[in-house]
Amino acid sequence: MDYVRLGKSGLMVSRIGFGGIPIQRLGEEEAVAVVRRCLELGVNFIDTANAYTTSETYIGKAIAGWPREKLVIATKTGARDRETALKHLAQSLQALGTDYVDLWQFHGVSTAEAYAQVLAPGGAMEAAQEALAAGKIRHIGITSHSMDIALQAVPSGYFETIQFPFNFVAHEPLDKLIPLAQAHDVGFIAMKPLGGGMLENARLAFKYLLQFDVVPDPGIERVSEIEEIVAIVEGDLTLSDAERAEMAQIRAGLGTRFCHRCEYCQPCPQKIQISTIMNLRSFWKRFPRSTFINGWVAQAVTRARECLECGECETRCPYHLPIREMIKENVAFYEQVTRMG
Repeated sequence: MDYVRLGKSGLMVSRIGFGGIPIQRLGEEEAVAVVRRCLELGVNFIDTANAYTTSETYIGKAIAGWPREKLVIATKTGARDRETALKHLAQSLQALGTDYVDLWQFHGVSTAEAYAQVLAPGGAMEAAQEALAAGKIRHIGITSHSMDIALQAVPSGYFETIQFPFNFVAHEPLDKLIPLAQAHDVGFIAMKPLGGGMLENARLAFKYLLQFDVVPDPGIERVSEIEEIVAIVEGDLTLSDAERAEMAQIRAGLGTRFCHRCEYCQPCPQKIQISTIMNLRSFWKRFPRSTFINGWVAQAVTRARECLECGECETRCPYHLPIREMIKENVAFYEQVTRMG
């Protein structure tokens, strides 16, 4: 396994990371086995979040006894205020069984309001600075689905890493964001390297991403998945003409039916969380079923059923997606899978 420098954080991380969302779907024993197999294969960058239910606890059990200095543990808080953020950090440290996290990230900062709240007096950045001084965190990062926010955050000087969606279909970061991150020595973590489960060809996905100065962060649910990905990473990364043609064909097939989660469709007059509804199939693959029945996904679907089909979202979508039609399709998908035993 090769290791690379994660921007000005100076952290040396494996060429790919481990994303901690999917192990929520597993029992403890199976989840621990998956994480430990990643470690055995040389994957030292472990990324999770306070919001990922059992993920931090499972990871904590998996890394118990592993030399701490050989791990780069990243987690996140979705809090925007100091008090809640510090509470989240305490919970994360306890669940992970560690005295510090290497990288603490502000989670899903995708609106101007959220960004301002994080940086305001009494905001979550104050918590991060306190934790940094106390040695409870080593570095500060941010994750986002908004290009506008990411382009603002990278040169701000507040963050050492940016985590943003990037794959061979959602390749917009190549235009400005990745060059900007390189110019400011901000480490780029490639969220959703497989399009949240939409891209099934791991060989194409990782050979493409590893052409660039980014660290892909795939969500891993099975030992076989990480073994396949590591074999790709350690193999010949040269893309053939046939592989490039295959990627172009996949892009063409998905181009008109793929939500980029840019959030330009918002605000919705009915307060529908459009990108959440548009990505239900991805969430179904990655999150526990309970989230669909009783959690935030269920709440989003309830709101989506109130869609008036006004079409305002479609006038704002830069990708000209048939959002009204896709909302109907995804609500129908939700109803189908939640009826299953």
